[in-house]
Amino acid sequence: MIGRLRGQVLAKHPPQVLIDVGGVGYEVEAPMSTFYDLPAVGEEVTLVTHLVVREDAHVLYGFLHERDRALFRDLLKVTGVGAKMALAILSGMDAQRFAVCVEQEDITGLSRLPGIGRKTAQRLVMEMKDRVAGLGTGAAAGVLPARDIGASVAADAPLADAVSALVALGYKPADAGRMARAVAEDGKTSEEIIRAALKSAGAG
Repeated sequence: MIGRLRGQVLAKHPPQVLIDVGGVGYEVEAPMSTFYDLPAVGEEVTLVTHLVVREDAHVLYGFLHERDRALFRDLLKVTGVGAKMALAILSGMDAQRFAVCVEQEDITGLSRLPGIGRKTAQRLVMEMKDRVAGLGTGAAAGVLPARDIGASVAADAPLADAVSALVALGYKPADAGRMARAVAEDGKTSEEIIRAALKSAGAG
């Protein structure tokens, strides 16, 4: 099991980051709550990781904070929640906001996340309530907080990259395109478009 990576950021194409560790490039899937705080391309980063082994692939998921990896692993234990859905949850909400939704039984808030219907939201509340106890206290609850974003993602078409990332997170292509175009402005990086789209979806 690969539990930790430390190396140089080679490329960032949300939700995937490529990290050079001793000459080996690791492709890591990261939730947007982690992606926003990644250092610039060329700088060093340390991620705690979780390896998911499937019949057709080995997929490595990376997180800047242990609390996010712990929540990711707990989400995988929930009936009907796979790695892709867990990644989408942590992209739409940080661990603290998710805990607040669970503790307050905010089914509507959870249902706004991609791929989460009302029944799944109810299951999340029921199965996660004991696991997130205390996580949501002591801070304002909101969709991913605004932060200073690091170096922009190296991409020729930020809007297209943003749409691809939203689709990878579970949104339907038509919805992803609509969401991204609604917040896209000249000069915005793909990360900024994704963050704005997710924030808008969470507030809707």
